[in-house]
Amino acid sequence: MNCIVTAGPTFEPLDEVRRLTNFSTGRLGTELAYFLTAQGHEVTLLIGESATYRGERRAKKVQVFSTTSDLRSQLKAVAGNRVGAIFHAAAVSDFSFGKLFQRDARGTLRPFRSSKKISTRSGNLMVELLPTPKIIAELRGWFPQSILCGWKFEANGGRTDALRAAERQMADCGTDYCVANGPAYGKGFCLVGQAARKHFARPETLIKALERSLG
Repeated sequence: MNCIVTAGPTFEPLDEVRRLTNFSTGRLGTELAYFLTAQGHEVTLLIGESATYRGERRAKKVQVFSTTSDLRSQLKAVAGNRVGAIFHAAAVSDFSFGKLFQRDARGTLRPFRSSKKISTRSGNLMVELLPTPKIIAELRGWFPQSILCGWKFEANGGRTDALRAAERQMADCGTDYCVANGPAYGKGFCLVGQAARKHFARPETLIKALERSLG
C-alpha cells in the first residue's frame, strides 16, 4: 500500500536566527516508516529538519519539512494521488508568532518592527502567540478515501482525559484512528479506533498494530 508517514517537529521562526519548536525527536514515525517499508509498503516519510533521532530513515522517498506551512504544502501537493494511508505522527507546533511589541519607559506597548536578528538591546519585548491551523483537520478533505491515523499527546489531566481527547480528534477530523500518549495517558500508548481501544506498552508492538490496521 502507498503510505505517508509524518514525523518530527515543525518550527515557527521569530526572526532569521530564532525559532519556536517542541521536543519531538521523530523516532516513532521514523521507525514506523522503516517497518512499513520492510513489510513491502511504498512509504513516503516526511521528517522535520529539527528531528534529533538518527536511526535509519528507510522509505521509498524521504522529504524534509521545516515550518507547519511547509508540511501542509507538501501534504496538499499529493492530495488526490493514490494514497492508501496517512500516519500523521509529526508534532506540529501549536503556536506561531504574531505581532511584536516593545514596552517603553512608561510601560506602554508599541508595535516593534522585527529584523533579521532582534537585538537584546531592544529592551523589553512582547510577542503574540497565534494558534496554528491543525493539519489533521484538513487531511480528510485532501485524502477522502485514505485510512487516516492521528496522534494525541496530552500533558494535562489523566488517562481518561487523554482518551477523550483522542476520540474528540477523530470525531472532529474524520480520522479512522488516533494514538493517545503523553504524561496524561501515562506509560505506553493506546490505539483508539472507531470501535475499540487497545493499549501497547512498547512502541514496537504499537507499530505492528498500525501496520495491521491497513488490512
